[in-house]
Amino acid sequence: MTFPRRFLPPLPWLSAFEAVARLGSVTEAAAELDLSQGAVSRQVQKLEDRLGQRLFTRDRQRLILTPAGATYAKELRGALATIASATLSLSSNPHGGLLNLAILPAFGTYWLAPRLPRFMAAHPGVTVNLATRTHPFDFAREDFHAAIHFGQRDWPGAGFLKLMEEENMAVAAPALLAGRKVEAPSDVAPLPRLQIESRKGAWRRWFMAHGLGTEDRIAVQFDQFATMIEAAKQGLGAALVPRFLVEADLASGVLQALPQSEAGRFGAYYLVWPEAGADYPPLVSLRDWLAEEIAPG
Repeated sequence: MTFPRRFLPPLPWLSAFEAVARLGSVTEAAAELDLSQGAVSRQVQKLEDRLGQRLFTRDRQRLILTPAGATYAKELRGALATIASATLSLSSNPHGGLLNLAILPAFGTYWLAPRLPRFMAAHPGVTVNLATRTHPFDFAREDFHAAIHFGQRDWPGAGFLKLMEEENMAVAAPALLAGRKVEAPSDVAPLPRLQIESRKGAWRRWFMAHGLGTEDRIAVQFDQFATMIEAAKQGLGAALVPRFLVEADLASGVLQALPQSEAGRFGAYYLVWPEAGADYPPLVSLRDWLAEEIAPG
């Protein structure tokens, strides 16, 4: 967004006014800014002339902020602090910055976190701030530079990088299967089933994919994959989970894949970002790094 130059007074005028407003004294403001008292007074006068507003009332040697001046000083102080912070950040960290990233809990724990040290090593100037969000949100209302999103490419006003399809599989603990004959998908029907809240109907689709019809009977429903996987390990029921979340448990034998366990794909994981912030350097670094991480070979 651009503004006519008449709405952007010179920075020295603004600095002089803010200092006088904060200190209540032209003398003290001049000392702080390393200027003469006359120079500070002239800059404040020029600002008032530009604004067409009296910012101070003069009572002999005292300057008292007008109501308009007090409001302007408060808003201006925040803007000057932002400029100072940005300048300090650039000076001390020219190749980095803060990256606020919203993540899905399971994806962040099992897929992103193990890879993140490689990103940090390649981009030591970037500070990553991770926060959990389980549902899409409005970038205009949340202070995030990007988010990890599951589903379809349906986030309004956002750019996308597809990370991976979610390949689901049916698993259960050996304790649950002990003494049971589970050799075909039809043998899974009597097992208690666990379900994740965001994948309602997954078991029904799994049985239908194997030519079976069964009641969509769920023993327990969860809102987090991590909790459901732990329940499955304890033998509470069979679970449909993304393969990447249970690869280690399958390798160790803590969980077993059920017959013809592949459950298909319900969506994909995407890195999404507001289009207006697509060129933010830390985001560009993350986006390029993720593109390399998911590249074939």
